[in-house]
Amino acid sequence: MFDGFWDNVFRYPRYLITIVLGLLLNALEPFFPLLKRPVTLVAVLGLFVGGLALLTFTLRAMLGLSTI
Repeated sequence: MFDGFWDNVFRYPRYLITIVLGLLLNALEPFFPLLKRPVTLVAVLGLFVGGLALLTFTLRAMLGLSTI
């Protein structure tokens, strides 16, 4: 009755990783053509770094990890 139970349980993390990577690639696929030109590459990277910095500073201020 439980012959393949643990095999199935250990398959779920691989399934989760596959689903998350598939969703991520499908979400980012429209941006791949923008990365072929240097001007848009710099703009996209600047927006990404700026958004990451905004998120970092906001979370640090909200959690009280640093004095701003």
